[in-house]
Amino acid sequence: MEIRLLDYNKKENKCSFIIKNTNAAFANVLRRNIINKVPVMAIEDVEFRKNSSILYDEIIAHRLGLIPLTTDLKGYEMPSECSCKGKFCAKCRVKLVLKAKGPCTVYASELKSRDPKIKPVYPKMPIVKLLKGQTLELEAMAVLGEGKEHIKWSPGLAYYKYKPNIEIGKYKDSLIIAKVCPVNVFDVKNNKLTINKENYLKCHLCRACQEIDPGIKLSESDSEIVFYIESFGQLSCKDILTKSIDIFDKQLNELHKKIK
Repeated sequence: MEIRLLDYNKKENKCSFIIKNTNAAFANVLRRNIINKVPVMAIEDVEFRKNSSILYDEIIAHRLGLIPLTTDLKGYEMPSECSCKGKFCAKCRVKLVLKAKGPCTVYASELKSRDPKIKPVYPKMPIVKLLKGQTLELEAMAVLGEGKEHIKWSPGLAYYKYKPNIEIGKYKDSLIIAKVCPVNVFDVKNNKLTINKENYLKCHLCRACQEIDPGIKLSESDSEIVFYIESFGQLSCKDILTKSIDIFDKQLNELHKKIK
């Protein structure tokens, strides 16, 4: 197996890479582990002290749960695996406090965490708007969890496709073919149709070009897969991928023990 990095955008927390000499079974296990198994922090319990806003406690608690929190996988354990046996301690949970008084818009940045490593990924996410005289005070507990339990514990999106193969045939209307492609796979140079190397892998085999020129051959590689990861911000793409591979290794070891 060989992996080649295509793009890594730290600012947008996105990456893409090609996996060679593999199949969809492996890529799908990787995808499922990223979405369902890689643990991240999220608010699970909220205790309200004061809430005179227009939103009910349940609505605000739901909004708090969906705020992505930066995650420290080395500093915390899953509640089910912690030595406290699910009773919650400093090893498996962290407290966040919020106090606000109107008139103002309450943002995620006003959640004050006891651990500076655990904080909202997007500080400008609005929680609720308070009018004059309205107040909001609460304590929230964040814990590690998995996406299979709730989407708030999912670290991001993961998807893949087979690498496209494109062969240009004998064509007449080069400019028309280049314009009809929705992802700009083709260029025209000296009245000749060429493949744009930067957009080549964006081809999703819509076959719009073939409708104009049946001589163009489109197919999927049976051994090369283009894999994409889009992080929600709790973890970097590198940490998500590394953790998902560690989980896969653990699953294989457990399978080996049961077979043995």
